[in-house]
Amino acid sequence: MTTLGALGAILAALLLGAMSPGPSFVLVARNAVGLSRGDGLATAAGMGAGGMLFSLLAVLGLYSLLATVGWLYAILKAAGGAYLLYLAWQIWRGAPKPLVMNEDALEAQRSLLRSFRTGLGTQLTNPKTALVYGSIFAALLPARPPFWITVALPVLVFCVEAGWYGTVALCFSSKAPRALYLRSKTLIDRFAAVAVGALGLRLLTTAEGN
Repeated sequence: MTTLGALGAILAALLLGAMSPGPSFVLVARNAVGLSRGDGLATAAGMGAGGMLFSLLAVLGLYSLLATVGWLYAILKAAGGAYLLYLAWQIWRGAPKPLVMNEDALEAQRSLLRSFRTGLGTQLTNPKTALVYGSIFAALLPARPPFWITVALPVLVFCVEAGWYGTVALCFSSKAPRALYLRSKTLIDRFAAVAVGALGLRLLTTAEGN
C-alpha cells in the first residue's frame, strides 16, 4: 500500500469510528440543540482537538506504552470513568431546569469555552480511543513513514473528527430539533446522562482487569 493509500485508509477508518453512535455523538447533539449552534460546534472542535492529540501520540508510538503497561492503562481508565460519571451527574442534575438564553457576549464566550472543554475532556478521558488510534495506525501506517505524514496526519484527523461532529451540530441545531428539545428537555438530558454515565461505569468496572 502506498503512503497516500495508507493515509486515506486511516482517515476512512477513523471517520467510520466517529460516525458510530456513542457518548460523543450524544454530547455534541445535546449541546447543539439545548444550548446553541456555536456550543455544538465548539464541542465538535474539542472532539477534533482530542483526536488530533491522540493521533500525534499514535504516530509517535506512545500507544504501545498503554498497551504494555497495565497499571497505567488501568489508572487512565479509572480517571476517565470518574470524569464521565461526573459529567453525567451534571447533565442529570440540570435536566429539570428550564433553558435560559443569555445574550450577554461575555457569558456566551465562556459558554463556548466550556463546551470546547467538554468535548476535549470527553475525548481525552476515554483511553480506549488511544488504543483504537494506535491499532489503526500500527496496522495501516508504513513502518517508516515520511516526516510530512507526522505533521499532516494530526491535522487531517482534526478535520475528520471536527468535521463529522460539526455536521452533527449543524443538523441538530436547526429549528425543528431545537423545538423538540425544548418540549422534552428533561427526558432528553437524562437520556444523555445515562448514555455518558454508562460508559463511565464501564470504564471503572473494567479498569482493574486491564
